[in-house]
Amino acid sequence: MADKNTQKILLIIPAYNEAEGIVENIQKVQAYQKNINYQLDYLVINDGSTDNEEQVLVENNINHIELIQNLGIGGAVQTGYIYAYQHDYDIAVQFDGDGQHDIESLPNLIEPILKDEADFVVGSRFLDESNSEFKSSTARQTGIKILSALIYFSSKIRIKDVTSGYRAGNKQVISQFVKRYPRQYPEPETYMHLFAKSIRVKEVGVRMFERTTGTSSINMLKGVSYMISVSLSIIATSLLGREKE
Repeated sequence: MADKNTQKILLIIPAYNEAEGIVENIQKVQAYQKNINYQLDYLVINDGSTDNEEQVLVENNINHIELIQNLGIGGAVQTGYIYAYQHDYDIAVQFDGDGQHDIESLPNLIEPILKDEADFVVGSRFLDESNSEFKSSTARQTGIKILSALIYFSSKIRIKDVTSGYRAGNKQVISQFVKRYPRQYPEPETYMHLFAKSIRVKEVGVRMFERTTGTSSINMLKGVSYMISVSLSIIATSLLGREKE
């Protein structure tokens, strides 16, 4: 079992037009950092924001990288994984910049990695052990269940909260995502790539909140397109079979 006191952990925080709430969210992270006895750093990825997010980040001395154009959630998160790889972090944690993820749930995410029970851990709202009151809308929950069933049908591995962005990976995962990370719909798509590489994935209960600032990038029309695109990607990946090392 790895000692978390010797592990370097990085929070990767993608943020697009989150000027209104990013300072408060980072303050919660900083408050949490003061109450732990291990190394936990954070990095905000300003994904080509068109509001005054960059100004807010600079004025508040928030550690960040500014992307000169919007790469989308996949490109922003992969930028964080590249940073984690280059700076030799042991664990990288994806943490939303819109305030939806509870920093107090972080121990739940990293514990299976520290115990060498998993290489990649996804935080779930839908497990019995989760204390999350926020579950998302009924329509989105239905879509999540469909994608979960499709992934199970393709891989025989059950992930209930397949669109969760609260996730943690070890060095093996960091290295994998540096080389290959889906850009458009990364959360559900990445599971098929991880399964193909025999990377151990575990789901644990976490707490999440409803966003209080900003707006979701997925509306009803995009939601339908999302479901079709992701479903086709999952099917295509499963038909290709396991990748050769």
